[in-house]
Amino acid sequence: MENKDVMLTAEEEKALLQPIDDHIGKIQEKINALRADGTDQIIALNNHIAVTRENANYTKEEKAAIIAEDRKKLAEAKAIEQKNNPEVKKLINEAVQYLDEHYDQEYYNKIAESCKAQMAIEAESYKVEIDKLKKDHQAELAKLSNPADIKEEKYVFKNKLFDAKLKYEATQQLIKDRQHDAFAYRYHLIDLLRLSKFTFSEKQKQKWENYKYTFNIKQFLLKNGLYIAILFVFILLCILTPIIKHTQLLTMNNILNILQAASPRMFLALGVGGLILLGGTDLSVGRMVGTSMVLCTMIMHKGINTGALFDTVYDFTSISIGGRIILALVVCCVVTTLFSTIAGFFTARFKIHPFISTMANMLIMFGLITFATKGVSFGAIEMSINKTIMPKIFGGQFPTIILWAVAAVLIMYFVWNKTKLGKNMYAVGGNPEAAAASGISVFKVTITAFVIAGVLYGFGSWLECIRMVGSGSAAYGQGWETDAIAACVVGGISFKGGIGKIQGIVVGVLVFTALTYSLTILGVDTNLQFVFSGIIILAAVTIDCLKYVQKK
Repeated sequence: MENKDVMLTAEEEKALLQPIDDHIGKIQEKINALRADGTDQIIALNNHIAVTRENANYTKEEKAAIIAEDRKKLAEAKAIEQKNNPEVKKLINEAVQYLDEHYDQEYYNKIAESCKAQMAIEAESYKVEIDKLKKDHQAELAKLSNPADIKEEKYVFKNKLFDAKLKYEATQQLIKDRQHDAFAYRYHLIDLLRLSKFTFSEKQKQKWENYKYTFNIKQFLLKNGLYIAILFVFILLCILTPIIKHTQLLTMNNILNILQAASPRMFLALGVGGLILLGGTDLSVGRMVGTSMVLCTMIMHKGINTGALFDTVYDFTSISIGGRIILALVVCCVVTTLFSTIAGFFTARFKIHPFISTMANMLIMFGLITFATKGVSFGAIEMSINKTIMPKIFGGQFPTIILWAVAAVLIMYFVWNKTKLGKNMYAVGGNPEAAAASGISVFKVTITAFVIAGVLYGFGSWLECIRMVGSGSAAYGQGWETDAIAACVVGGISFKGGIGKIQGIVVGVLVFTALTYSLTILGVDTNLQFVFSGIIILAAVTIDCLKYVQKK
């Protein structure tokens, strides 16, 4: 009975809103009158000027004459607007203040209370209906003895439960819609008053309301469940590390170490991310790193090389340090881009899945570089190179290699979101047939994505070589392809193609690097760390597939 007392009919709701509408309406009429010869004229004249410029029926002289006349009127309208602005602002402030004082208290709170009461009544009605359906079902089963009839009755009962649930959820949604509309109407009035301009506080309130309105626990867990689980594991590691190893995990030094280790991997993940966005992948990333490390170390080695390439010992010490740094970067990027482009060509031209073309790349590169070096490491590079390319700033605390990664992220964000290529990549990844039908060259987009990936692999490997001060060997980078792919998948780049954001890749790389670093500090065996990575990849892909099935 208490719930029914606060329930409002449509007429009662309208009666509550009427005084507010009347008051704001009168103020709005005054504002409209003040804007008629000023703001409204400015908008109309600017539109007329834009239309005139695009009108092919006018000559150049006619356009100039019309635009000159409009600009003359525009100057007059701006003068009127400037004159009326103080009064308009005063009226707007008066209206907004009135809404602040009256809207919630006299209208919205009562609507919210009515909706809450209605939801409680509907929930009770739904419970009663379910109990009745169960009771009727049991009574019906008691009358039956034929297994086929019993099976049919159970099927009918299941459908009745489903229908009742759908009806209940639809009613609940209507109640939510009613309350949301009541909330939004206030901002509709402010929108008219201010011409679509809201304060920061008003924007945040609308965002929060929209989030609550659209929130779905199932969707939330699908989208964020893996992150929550990883966060839980990381918190557990933060608790266990001081107990087991007597050291804190979350220190500034450890955070900077994580960011420093993540920086070269960021380049690799950005490259792989573009290929996954197209519905592909790249298994050759680790071999790209191994090959690049050998070439970079060989060129930037301190003194004559201790290892040989195809039985030839090279000496680049006659070249200046700066020249060797640039040469190593160029050679590195050329080699990785060449192999990546070859894989891209076979993928784009012959429709070979990237899994196969990049796996072939992986085997070819590993075989070549291992045969060429006989598995021998090339030692260390010149120490001065590390300090030149990535010096530590802010008192020797902040490693500037992080800034290289930030630059790469910003560039790729621009490519993915602000260029025609980026839009085409999303289109090709989402539906290559439809993209081709709309005039997009799937071949060019695919090749370009592989070329960009190759450049990123080369740049990232070059940075890794300088970060590790050399130690180039063919075996370096083993397993990095799984880390890069996993980072992308965890970051929301869908294997179905056409879905993903650069921000997700950044999160994925940081998550994996932080987890690996934490497990290493805790003393977990490297082989067991692969188990953690495998579980995370499996969970991420499973969630991705569930999202896809749900959309279907």
